[in-house]
Amino acid sequence: MRSRQPCNRHAERRATHVVEPGAVEEGDRGGVAAVLAADTTVAVGRRILEKPTDAEQARAFLALLSGRRHRVYTGQAIVRPGHAPSSEVSMTRVAIKRLSVEEIDWYIASEEWQGKAGGYAIQGAFARFIPWINGSYTNVMGLDLAVTHAQLTGAGFRL
Repeated sequence: MRSRQPCNRHAERRATHVVEPGAVEEGDRGGVAAVLAADTTVAVGRRILEKPTDAEQARAFLALLSGRRHRVYTGQAIVRPGHAPSSEVSMTRVAIKRLSVEEIDWYIASEEWQGKAGGYAIQGAFARFIPWINGSYTNVMGLDLAVTHAQLTGAGFRL
């Protein structure tokens, strides 16, 4: 699916930016053992909603999401010196109740939408508008913890 690819590439770029492969010798205790990075996008039909740039764009995103189901994709990448990047994508379906203009205005005024894919945070005040999800709650927050655990243990880290 096209909507899966951008968040995966962004997560890999973020992790690689911190640790260039081969930049730190493997086993160097003073160096970086691994970098975990993630990127989340919201998909409504074929439209991708990333982080809104301002309140008006956030308002438009919330109006689009109002009364609909959408998908949240999070790409998670682990980069370890001397190893190829490892990445996974999680998807969760989310339903948002039909929002009134007053509810949207209230949420925009909270400024909680800032820096959030799709213009909302499930873990905050917006939770009251989400009657249903199918998939990982932590994925919607921006980091699927079950996937993170599997990635890290698969890479040999003891947790």
